[in-house]
Parts: sequence; structure tokens; C-alpha cells
Amino acid sequence: MQTDAHHFTFVLFGAGSDLAARKLYPSLYQLARWGHLSGSYRIIGAGRTGLSHEEYRLQVRERIAEFSPGIIEDEEHFADFCRKLFYVRMDFGRIDGYHALHQEIMNASVEPDLCSHLLFYLSTPPSLAPVIVGNLREAGLGGKTLRCGGLRKILVEKPYGSDLQSAVELNALIASVFSENQVFRIDHYLGKETVQNILVFRFSNGIFEPLWNRQHIASVEITIAEDFGIRDRGAFYEQAGLFRDIIQNHGLQLLASVAMEPPVDLSADAVRDEKAKVLRSIRLVTHDTVDREVVAGQYDGYRREKQVAPDSLTETFAAVRFHVDNWRWKGVPFLVRAGKNLAETVTEIVITFACPPQNFFGPAESCSYTANQVILRIQPEETIAIRFGAKRPGEAVITDPVYMRFDYKDAFSRPGMTPYHRLLLDALAGNQLNFIRQDSVEYSWAIIDAIRQALAGAMPDVYPVGSWGPPRASELKGVL
Repeated sequence: MQTDAHHFTFVLFGAGSDLAARKLYPSLYQLARWGHLSGSYRIIGAGRTGLSHEEYRLQVRERIAEFSPGIIEDEEHFADFCRKLFYVRMDFGRIDGYHALHQEIMNASVEPDLCSHLLFYLSTPPSLAPVIVGNLREAGLGGKTLRCGGLRKILVEKPYGSDLQSAVELNALIASVFSENQVFRIDHYLGKETVQNILVFRFSNGIFEPLWNRQHIASVEITIAEDFGIRDRGAFYEQAGLFRDIIQNHGLQLLASVAMEPPVDLSADAVRDEKAKVLRSIRLVTHDTVDREVVAGQYDGYRREKQVAPDSLTETFAAVRFHVDNWRWKGVPFLVRAGKNLAETVTEIVITFACPPQNFFGPAESCSYTANQVILRIQPEETIAIRFGAKRPGEAVITDPVYMRFDYKDAFSRPGMTPYHRLLLDALAGNQLNFIRQDSVEYSWAIIDAIRQALAGAMPDVYPVGSWGPPRASELKGVL
């Protein structure tokens, strides 16, 4: 697949960031090596450190070697990639830096039409997003055209604001500089093959699609667990917390993918229309319902982490029972739980089907042991499993759960692209299918703001490191 943007300049704000080192530089180089970046292109890194072009190229090589060892297979090809790297030193808060950036864009554009396509990538702390967007506007770098003509695009990493009000303000600022079809809000989960496969699994398989509703599905459980703590992100986590870091984006986007109605087609807007409808249909938590719908937790020892307040109320675990109040899902609980320092690192979606109307093979309560399930494992394994009941060998008729399992790696010899390979390529091609639209961002923040306001001042339940979170969270699975 080749992008339609054969001539472009990729401007990376935050050239020295950890994200750039671990994900962006390796992905850009591999896309170039695989022939996806055909034509002429330039990559301009922007940062506060003073570097020459050659020093920047050396730094990129060192980062790729450190975080993606072995991907440089052809020195001649890599040298050609490095020749397309340039650097500009700038203070993101000062307008003169953007004039210097504009000059560097023009200096690097020695080939015809090279600057006809500018893509700005914000690999910076969230607080800098409005600063950079505002200065792009003031410097005349935003909008649909520049002096050399062509289109502009901007990629923004999550989080998009810190609450509904700041998200609305950021969206309004971005809208004053770029049209919505030029804005690519990244949630890297949407670039994962296993997440993209949810739509295929649902809408291309006749044995599942008719059952995907409240008549046949008893519950949906989404887990985003990590077996490590906040590491060196104490200052960030004190400001964000688990609700804003994980639930607002990854958790709600997975929920929307599972619960959305069939789109009229596979265009970006058609799919994103249906996801937005789901988010809009989610019942908001209130002070009256928060105790039975939400559990917030904090792992034992969090308050002793660096840059964490000794009396912190920040949650590192959250479990929320969401209710989607629409025709398809009324009465079906969607349990979303996520946390740090849990028993293992795993992201999965478990769809549990309703029990048969009559159970011949044991007491009625045994159905929960053998209930049919579809288990979509997003990571670390990439699998789909189907659980069903089967007779245990022997004289007695006893039912046990058994599994049929599909594994991406076993089924397909060709590895899929990583999320950042896919998302960068989609942005260059102008495909917004796997990016979040403005309305979905704001619906998600309204949901999270309601939860946080209802919990304001509450002490999170402390849970042991290596557990599955507070015991109270297990009480959210049923319907009240």
C-alpha cells in the first residue's frame, strides 16, 4: 500500500521524546524501507535541544538501535533515510521559533512540490498541545494552504484535554486552525489488528451477528490490566489518574467497537457516527448511583512512589459498570476495568451469552460455569476463543467448559503492522477510520467527568500489588 501523499514534510514536535524514540522513528524508517513512503519526503524534528542536522541524524540512529535493534538491515537505504532528516531548535511557546520552522521547511523543500503536504505530529506533553496549535495559527502554518500551496494535517496524541471543558476548548482551538478532516486524534489501540478485527468478527460472521444484542448477550467485560506500577510517571499520574489515562480513551473506544450498530458503509465517518451514538447513549453516573456502579482503587505503596503526594487520592484502578441505554443493549451491563500493578498484563473483551432457558445438566447456578463466551484477546496474545459446554467423559452427565481458539500468529504467516505503522500510514493517506472524532472525544469526557465528580474526595480502595484489584470490584458484574 502506498500513500497518496507522495511528496510531504513530516514535522515532529518533541523530537527528543520517548514516544519518538520508541515508536515514531522506527515506524517511519520501516515504512520507508518497505516502500510505503515512495516519492520525496522530509522529516523535520523540532525540539528545545540545540542540535545540528548531522547530530540529529546520529541521535535518531542511536535511538533506533537502542529501542528497535536489528531493523537496520540495509546501510545504504538507512543512509538515504537519514539524508531526509532535518532539525530545528525552537521554544514551542515563542512565535519566533515557528518562523524558524517555516524557514526550515522551505530550506528542506529542494524538490518540486515537497512542501505541498505538511503533517504536524505533537509528540509532546498534553499541556503543550494548545500552545503549539495556537502558534501554528499565528505563524500562518495551519489552515488549508501555505505559501507553497497544498494541505495540512495534524496528529494529536491523547489525552485531548483533561476534562470536558478543556477538551471543548482544545477542539475549538484546533478547529480555528484545521478542518476536522485534517485532524487525526490518536488512540494507538485503534491501530491494533485485533481491535480492527472486532468489526470484521461482528459484521462478517453470520453465526454471531444475529446474536449480538440484549436478547442473547448477558454481559460484556473489558479488561485493560498491567502488572507494573506507574514507574517514573508519578507527576503525570497525580494529575491524570486511571479514569483519564485509560478509561476515557482505550476503555470507552473498545466498548464502542463492541456495541456499535452496523455502519452504512466502511467510510471513516460512517463508522465513527455509530461509535459516537454508543458513547452518547451511555448512562451518566450520579452521586446516587456511583457506589453501586463504580469502584476506584489504589495499589498498596502508590503513595510512596516518587512525585506522589503522601495523602494522594489518585486512583490506579477503576472498574465501572456502564449501561448503554439504546434499543440493542438496554439492560446489558458493560463492565470496564483497568489498573496498574495487577496480576498480569492483559487486554481482553469477554462477551458472555445468556444461559439456555432450561438447564438439563446440573443445577441452575452451574450455567455461569459453562456459559458460552467469546473472548477477544487484544494483547499480549492476539487470539479469539469461543467457550462452550461439553460432556465430561464418564458415566455421569457432567458439563465442563471447553474452548476453540484462533491465534493471529498461527493463522497468518505475514505479520501485521504495528499500531504506529498503520496510524502513520493512514494519516498520510488521509484515512480517518482509526482516529477519534471531535464529538466522540467530548462524549467520552462527559462520561468521565460525571464519574469523577460523583467520586470527588472519596478514598480509593487499597488493593495488594499482584492482585486483580479491590475485592469490591467483583460485585459489579451482575445487573442490579
